[in-house]
Amino acid sequence: MFNDIGPLELVTLIVLAVLVFGPEKLPKVIQDVTRTIRKIREFSESAKQDIRQELGPEFKDFEFEDLNPKTFLRKQLDHDDLGLKEIRNGFDLKKEMAEVADAVHGRDSGSSPASGGTSDGASGGGRVDMTKKPEPPARDDRPPFDADAT
Repeated sequence: MFNDIGPLELVTLIVLAVLVFGPEKLPKVIQDVTRTIRKIREFSESAKQDIRQELGPEFKDFEFEDLNPKTFLRKQLDHDDLGLKEIRNGFDLKKEMAEVADAVHGRDSGSSPASGGTSDGASGGGRVDMTKKPEPPARDDRPPFDADAT
């Protein structure tokens, strides 16, 4: 419950409690606080048991910690019933990026850097040189200028 309280903070709380309640009343206050915490825990456990009984035998291994979304997802992904690890391992990001770069530059996917052909000077091994500027189109590729049309 108090896992994140350091020793200096604990000493500060004790000194503050002695100053606020005084050394005479402090044991009584500590007893009242521990009794209240004990009653809250008993009430919480009782409520958990009632909920488990109402849910029925299908939820016998239901944990209330699973209501935390992070815990629930971690527990579900550890089982990996959906085969997510196989999907994740089958996805080759470098190959996908090379295909996207080829599509953007208008190259045929057969001459992609991953397949060995390096038509634009890209380095081999599935790498695409993203720092190289694309070559401007040839002068002959432009349509003729029509002064009357403008």
